Amino acid sequence: MEAFFVGANLRLARVFSGLTLEELAEQVEKSKQFIHKLETNVDRPTETLASQLADKLDVLPEFFYETCNTPIVEDQIHFRKLRTTKVAAKQKAIAKAEIFKRLVDFCDGRLLLPKYGFIEHPVSDLEGVERAAEQLRNYFSLGLGPIQNVTRLAESAGTFVTTFQGVSSNVDALSVACSRPVIVRNEEDRSACRLRFDVAHEIGHFVMHAGILTGDRQTEAEANRFAGAFLLPRSSFAKEFPVGTTGRISWKAMSEVKLRWKVSKAAMLMRARQLQLIDDYQLKGSFIYLKNSKQAKKETEDDSIEIERPVLLDKAIRFITRHYELTLTEIAKELKVKPRYITEFLSPDTLEELSVSNEHSPVPRLKLV
Repeated sequence: MEAFFVGANLRLARVFSGLTLEELAEQVEKSKQFIHKLETNVDRPTETLASQLADKLDVLPEFFYETCNTPIVEDQIHFRKLRTTKVAAKQKAIAKAEIFKRLVDFCDGRLLLPKYGFIEHPVSDLEGVERAAEQLRNYFSLGLGPIQNVTRLAESAGTFVTTFQGVSSNVDALSVACSRPVIVRNEEDRSACRLRFDVAHEIGHFVMHAGILTGDRQTEAEANRFAGAFLLPRSSFAKEFPVGTTGRISWKAMSEVKLRWKVSKAAMLMRARQLQLIDDYQLKGSFIYLKNSKQAKKETEDDSIEIERPVLLDKAIRFITRHYELTLTEIAKELKVKPRYITEFLSPDTLEELSVSNEHSPVPRLKLV
């Protein structure tokens, strides 16, 4: 039976690689209209052209002829972006999430990974959001103190976390709700505190918005409220927020509270307003202070708080290379791509350990006890 060319895979590889229709067309000496016809299955390439396209996009020709069993559909995506985000940036982020999900599925089919562990708690009002955050804390026995590592918590609940590369800073994060959930962060111009908030925001979508199309003002506001409530429980945070009886905020104490809870001062101020610890006048004045002290984008303590690094994918790939005696090239071949589609999701330490430059050398077998 003749293999069927899947135009969506050509588009996926093109967008993942950051190429426009014009740029790819120029590289293979075709018109952008013809490439568009290929991507929409109006036409199909010759075997020679398919090989040329694969070479330019760092995939194997077979990549174009493989039908993905469970491709990401937009209804599954919780997308956190600015209103000014360009369509191309959104498409590139989704393409990276799709490739990452295929890598996750590869790992999931070969390893016994943590079971998905986030409870579902639909909400109808702000009190429901507060209760959803409190119930999740209770579910994980977190108590009412600071969460030391939100990223590790997500991974322990069976969620793979990764980081954007080469995507607009206007895209904060996204998550994909599926059998093996995925959270993708964007580290560009993001502090450790903001990245923690991003992960908590996406967890909020998993908890509150199962089966609900998100991205509108209400669902984004609910996820933001959840993140604040999850990271800063109302009963304990209210006792620590440093505002005096005169309404004056102690910025020295704010710094100490931030370092303890690992939440930005901006987010703490918003949380304080939600809990009516300060009024609108105090909130506005506080943000003016942050702006005037050049802390609107980067706060004073940011460099003192280490960015949380995902580890689940790295551990999975390390185990697979040892136990199954596979190189990164062989893993990439399973996905019908070249290694760069995998390496951008792995940490420098993992890449050094796997020795990409010498990946054809024997890989020691992991002895299972």
